[in-house]
Amino acid sequence: MTSRGAGTAFSRRNYRLSIESEKPKVTGIVNSKLLNDYLRRIFPSADGIQPAAAYRKPLTFQNLQEHLDKLLAEDSGAEDSRDQVLEGRLGPSTVVLDHTSGFEGLLLVDDDLLGVIGHSNFGSIRATTCVYKGKWIYEVLISSQGLMQIGWCTLNCRFNQEEGVGDTPDSYAYDGNRVRKWNVTTTNYGKSWAAGDIVSCLIDLDEGTIAFCLNGVSLGTAFDNITRGAGMAYFPAISLSFKESVAFNFGSRPLRYPVEVLQDPPSVDLVKAHKLLGYLKNVIHIGIDVLEGKLVEKDTSTWQLQGEPTVLITLAHIFNHFAPLMCKVYLVEDVLMNFLLSILEQGGSVEAHPLIQQLLDLMWLLMEDYEVHECLKQLLMSLLRAYRFSPIIPDLGLQIHYLRLTIAVLKHEKSRKYLLNNVLFDVLRSVVFFYIKSPLRVEEAGLQELIPTTWWPNRFTKEGKESKEVKEESAEERLRRRAYDRGCQRLKKRIEVVEELQVQILKLLLNNKDRGGGEASRYIFLNKFRKFLQENASSRGNLTVLCPPEYMVCFLHRLISTLRCYWDGHKTKAPAALSSEEAYVPPQLFYNGKVDYFDLQRLGGLLSHLKKTLKDDLALKANILIDPAELQAVTMDDLDEDEESATSTAQRPVAALAIGGALARPSWLSSPTLGRANRFLSTAAVSLMNPRRSLGTLEKMKARTLSVEQRTEDDIEGSHGNEGLLLGRPPEEPEQSITENSLLEILDGIVMMYNLSVHQQLGKMVGVSDDVNEYALALKDTEEKISRCPKKRRDIYEELVKSQKVFSEKLNHLSRRLAWINVTIYSKEKMQDIYWLLRVCIRTIEHGDRTGSLFAFMPEFYLSVAMNSYSTLKNYFSPVHCMEELPGYEETLTRLAAILAKHFADSRIVGTDIRDSLMQALASYVCYPHSLRAVERIPEEQRISMMRNLLAPYEQQPWAQTNWILVRLWRGCGFGYRYTRLPHLLKTKPEDANLPSLQKPCPSTLLQQHMADLLRSDCDMAPSFLNSVLNQLNWAFSEFIGMIQEIQQAAERLERNFVDSRQLKVCATCFDLSVSLLRVLEMTVTLAPEIFLDWSRPSSELLLRRLAQLLNQVLNRVTAERNLFDRVVNLRLPGLESVDHYPILVAVTGILVRLLMDTDFQGQFQGDLSFKRGFCITKERQSAKTAIGGEAEVCAVTVERNMMLSPQRN
Repeated sequence: MTSRGAGTAFSRRNYRLSIESEKPKVTGIVNSKLLNDYLRRIFPSADGIQPAAAYRKPLTFQNLQEHLDKLLAEDSGAEDSRDQVLEGRLGPSTVVLDHTSGFEGLLLVDDDLLGVIGHSNFGSIRATTCVYKGKWIYEVLISSQGLMQIGWCTLNCRFNQEEGVGDTPDSYAYDGNRVRKWNVTTTNYGKSWAAGDIVSCLIDLDEGTIAFCLNGVSLGTAFDNITRGAGMAYFPAISLSFKESVAFNFGSRPLRYPVEVLQDPPSVDLVKAHKLLGYLKNVIHIGIDVLEGKLVEKDTSTWQLQGEPTVLITLAHIFNHFAPLMCKVYLVEDVLMNFLLSILEQGGSVEAHPLIQQLLDLMWLLMEDYEVHECLKQLLMSLLRAYRFSPIIPDLGLQIHYLRLTIAVLKHEKSRKYLLNNVLFDVLRSVVFFYIKSPLRVEEAGLQELIPTTWWPNRFTKEGKESKEVKEESAEERLRRRAYDRGCQRLKKRIEVVEELQVQILKLLLNNKDRGGGEASRYIFLNKFRKFLQENASSRGNLTVLCPPEYMVCFLHRLISTLRCYWDGHKTKAPAALSSEEAYVPPQLFYNGKVDYFDLQRLGGLLSHLKKTLKDDLALKANILIDPAELQAVTMDDLDEDEESATSTAQRPVAALAIGGALARPSWLSSPTLGRANRFLSTAAVSLMNPRRSLGTLEKMKARTLSVEQRTEDDIEGSHGNEGLLLGRPPEEPEQSITENSLLEILDGIVMMYNLSVHQQLGKMVGVSDDVNEYALALKDTEEKISRCPKKRRDIYEELVKSQKVFSEKLNHLSRRLAWINVTIYSKEKMQDIYWLLRVCIRTIEHGDRTGSLFAFMPEFYLSVAMNSYSTLKNYFSPVHCMEELPGYEETLTRLAAILAKHFADSRIVGTDIRDSLMQALASYVCYPHSLRAVERIPEEQRISMMRNLLAPYEQQPWAQTNWILVRLWRGCGFGYRYTRLPHLLKTKPEDANLPSLQKPCPSTLLQQHMADLLRSDCDMAPSFLNSVLNQLNWAFSEFIGMIQEIQQAAERLERNFVDSRQLKVCATCFDLSVSLLRVLEMTVTLAPEIFLDWSRPSSELLLRRLAQLLNQVLNRVTAERNLFDRVVNLRLPGLESVDHYPILVAVTGILVRLLMDTDFQGQFQGDLSFKRGFCITKERQSAKTAIGGEAEVCAVTVERNMMLSPQRN
């Protein structure tokens, strides 16, 4: 643009919009009369009165510019006075946060200086403008619902890390987290706020009052008689704790609930923009019938620019003024966004409104590139802000409205690609569009009307736990439950509409057919998505950078739906490809360097180490040659980069503190976001060979080491013999087409995303269900007390009725909120998504395992997601949905069991954490009947291998976990070992007897038989295993005795010394370990007694003597009257509930009984894994004399004498 004056010509995009004076009256466009009529209709005067024909100068394109300038200037004179500084306000006209001097603590401030995140204990910051007279308001968009104090302060207020806004005399604040108001002292005030709410802060300096509104609803006057007078002016201010975040609106954008704003709106520009928009609407409504020579009304829904020169030049004049205005956020939100929304309000699908596409075409045609870019950026930011902070209404109409417009904008190919490249992941977080926030206040969300009848389930029984039987449903309860279910279904249908719109957005972003004018959208999305994952994977400790996990959960489900849609769509076009039900990630993605995994740990350790140690395997199996020089160079570059990163990270806070601690850095939780670090993404330089040729005559091809930004479609999908992401296919991997390579990378990203934060969030949201159960039990208990309350005690009865009312109201609230959570997070469809992800991980692990040593390249998170997703399905979705109902449930359990059984001791896996996780998952697997049966269904060879690994010497593995697995395989077969509640607690604390660690016994005779066979057949395994068990037993019991001595000494002191709870916990743990080790010895003695009693074995006598000595030591310490053990048990200390005579005595008894029963049959194993409870102690005593000497006899006598110390329960 070169000129915007009143001249006869101007240039924009090289269009020549003037008509030369020498041209005839009848132009090449339309005749002069028709043109005059058309322009008069498009650009009417302000009063709507047309001048008389005799005095009216014909309107042509030659004088249109002058006419348009005159129209736009008509109201500007009256508005210019508004630009002056308003009375009652001091400071800049553009109000922002004072990041130079008006703060305390460490804060992260957005680039626009309107958003802030707390980065210290209690940071405070104020605005740059203050007020001393009149009525004023500003709005705060709550991004997180934690501890914050929002309000007003004076310049004299001094804050610190403990005192903020409202804690000093001349500062006033509202705290929606604690529902209080603050001015030195504090009292109850207002309502609790939630993320997505808008707080309006109002001050009336004429009346001396301060008030607050929440989502436009007044909370009442908070403070009156505030200090006024000379020198008293109030700044908007906030104090917020660590990681809490908000975004301010002082008037730079239209207020949601406006009064008198701190910052004046751009009134002159606003009038001009509305006028120009009116002219644009006239162009759309009025058409020219050249043949008839008249103007016609047109249907706006079908309007198209069909190359008419008259219309095009008219629009160019309009956009000459309109384009610069559309670079301002206030005008974009108030004028353009509302106009586009009004188009969609006519109803129908987004496709039924092509006018929006036509308008975007005009913008790209008639506006400068920088103007279109800024306009689209501000439009998307306004849409995201409106979607995020809109109140929840029953039909979710506001959210649906904004999502529909987002879809309409993204349907425009050129706009979509620009937004993907520059805005959606770089300037704002598009993930917000896929989030459905959960209402904390169900009344305001309309859930009372949607779900008028509430219901809550009775206590459910998780697999493996005993609990009281649930009573049969009454007719009234059945009716309530059905009414509640109908309400949940109504809610589900409305939420599904939003979810479908969110999926449509992702389908547009994953479109790979829009190659016109550059790279397809999908490949732009891939690169941005990978950098998004990198940011969240590399910044786990920086909470301000991480995407909130509640957003990730919703994003994951929408991405899975979109991915499966495209995956199955490709299957219909290529029948040889796999369907989404058979999806997996091929192993070559983990080692060919085409997909970056940042610094995430591999199963075999560091990638640079694997490249060096497995370079021969890579060459042999995957035809990938590693160039040592390139590998060393890349490794050094990585080291240098890490040093630079560490240095910059260390220096950044210091520099920030030097200027007072406010980091002018954009944040995730408000409009702009953190920039990306352009790190080296390719892990190693590789040389690739053509796999079709023999190794002797291979021609090496250098693989390009590309950053994410440099990748093209060919690098991903492959072309001309290049397999793209699938380069380096191992011989074990079938050559069958899987799907499009780009979809494989998205699938890999989905698995990574689940591992980053989704699993933790799914576990967190279960807390609402737990709250419902707790309140339901409290309500039931209260109702029982009411029924038993004596009629005379009216005071008690009234208190109980009040408690009953409180519990009922809380349950009504929680049951409706639980309905929302079950629909958005724990629905059947969401459960199927997690189940599909579990099966994807299982297939990926199985395919990777077949590659042998190359399995070490697989990232650890695949195994983690396989274990965690199974845990989620088993624990988090019940009782609403049952895992057993899923298709292929038994087969999936078996395949996962095979993975756990094989890899918990896999030498290719070196990470301690992942090995521990595998061991813990296997221990959990053998606890429950369904999963234990799955372990028994895996091939016999794998079962035997698993038991052999479990019987390895304890010094070579995590012995406590290994021992616990063996105990669980035995529990239910040992002497007095079939209880589910600790028997000694039934007398003292029956209500607490159901301890969480005591599942219903489910022993495995099959795995016990494998253990017996291994111990008998391997002469070296048995002594090494048993010696390690005896060593650990000696250590654990000795530690336990030492700790109870310290506890006893502390209890006997005259002064009151409280024993450290951690010491009590360690003491109880050592006791439990001792008992579990004794149970493993009992298991061994029962399954293979000849190990101890067959004198032909060289180690039998030594093992038997060691065993007898340890048992004698245990009995001497435990069974002596009024000994140390007795005194500590009688103290009944909290944390030592499991420490008692019974658990350890029955374990010792079980060992002795089996030894005495098998003494008459030395060297022969009795196959019966159970034994009769009754036995003759005289016969056993005689057997002990003849077989194992007097020491065992003493043990037997001691046991006989103390068998009645605790109740015996089987």
